[in-house]
Amino acid sequence: MHRQKLASAQLYLCTDSRKEKGDFANFIDAAYTGGVDIIQLRDKNIEAAEELACLEVLRAAAKRHGKLFSANDRADIARLSGAPVFHVGQKDLPVPAARQLLGTEPIIGLSTHSPAQVIAAMSTNALDYFCTGPIWATPTKPGRAPAGLELVRYATALLTETGSPRAWFAIGGIDHTTIEQVVEAGARRVVVVRAITEADDPSSAAKSLKSALPPLS
Repeated sequence: MHRQKLASAQLYLCTDSRKEKGDFANFIDAAYTGGVDIIQLRDKNIEAAEELACLEVLRAAAKRHGKLFSANDRADIARLSGAPVFHVGQKDLPVPAARQLLGTEPIIGLSTHSPAQVIAAMSTNALDYFCTGPIWATPTKPGRAPAGLELVRYATALLTETGSPRAWFAIGGIDHTTIEQVVEAGARRVVVVRAITEADDPSSAAKSLKSALPPLS
């Protein structure tokens, strides 16, 4: 069931715990209501107990909405929270090791930042999806050079050529002003952060972004 939901997912949101605003539960409900398919908790500034508590809130919201939620970086947290999705970066736990720890059921995703990493992701059997980016410079990844739209075009061409059904998402600086360019470059799935986390109306922001994505073929 989880992989069926991934197959139709187009809008993926990464958010912190919104500790300063204190509105995490209401925010994620609004995001799911607006059309977000997957929400990942990504917060480097909270302790493990706080992260597990937030993931429990996220798990309950995802269940109510029939959507997916994701843990980030730490396989122990992912396993304890029962997260159906686990995401890692290039310098985190290797995908085969994560699969060994988590078993066959959870979805595993990986960040990629170059054509070589996209190719490697395509050949990693233990992987379910990958993200390409950051397309534009973004404060959520300070110091990382943007990959540009060319990486989106590369991933699009490679998956078209190989006929691979593997899901992939464009990420990095995508918002209401740039999503059209990402779609024109070939992406049909996107990851966003500030476009929803900084919106006055997260539900409306999500709905607008979702409507800008063409249906999956």
